[in-house]
Amino acid sequence: MSKYQTLLFDVDDTLLDFSAAEDEALHRLFAENGLDLTDEVEKHYREINGALWSAFERGEISREEIVNTRFELLFKEYGKQVDGKQLGERYQHFLAENHDFIDGAYNLIQGLANQYDLYIVTNGVTATQYKRLKDSGLYPFFKEVFVSEDTGYQKPMKEYFDYVFEHISTFDQNSTLIIGDSLSSDIQGGLNAGIDTCWFNPQHKVNKTSVQPKYEIARLEDLQAILKDQPMVSK
Repeated sequence: MSKYQTLLFDVDDTLLDFSAAEDEALHRLFAENGLDLTDEVEKHYREINGALWSAFERGEISREEIVNTRFELLFKEYGKQVDGKQLGERYQHFLAENHDFIDGAYNLIQGLANQYDLYIVTNGVTATQYKRLKDSGLYPFFKEVFVSEDTGYQKPMKEYFDYVFEHISTFDQNSTLIIGDSLSSDIQGGLNAGIDTCWFNPQHKVNKTSVQPKYEIARLEDLQAILKDQPMVSK
């Protein structure tokens, strides 16, 4: 019998391929506005966006500041003035239309849904995440979806997880596991909350941080071994 009953899943780059969604949304946004999305510009955008989300995780800025200013900040570097809020809204629209799966995600969640209590824990934008989860067909498998925008807090803040736990009637700290691709958000969040953690690391990244997950997998299907009390590290 599995030690775990409550499974908390991240969305982006854990269940749904955010990198693919982001790339498509950026290309559609730039094409719509007659702008040239070069490799350099795209790389610079990802750097700016990543820095903003890291600041958000640290509680230094709001989600609104990210979505409303990232394109303004990007084009400012190239001497152009744009309506950051308007571009941000169109980007979110395009992003919400993509729901490509991470390999094995649908089959895994479908198989676990009748055996475990599944929940979504995500720092994404509420409308975007709900649409992607519903369009992908994953939404019905989860008992509840917890988006940072709705909770007033974000991963890895303990307050975010306190909110989540308060809304899970059967919550038991010892039988809860969080699964996600981000050391700084998912794994650090799980450690802050005092629950076990599983780092999804398909690219076999070297962990150069002090954040140490309890488990590490490179394929989603390897989560089954952990749940069956036969933990392993994917090769």
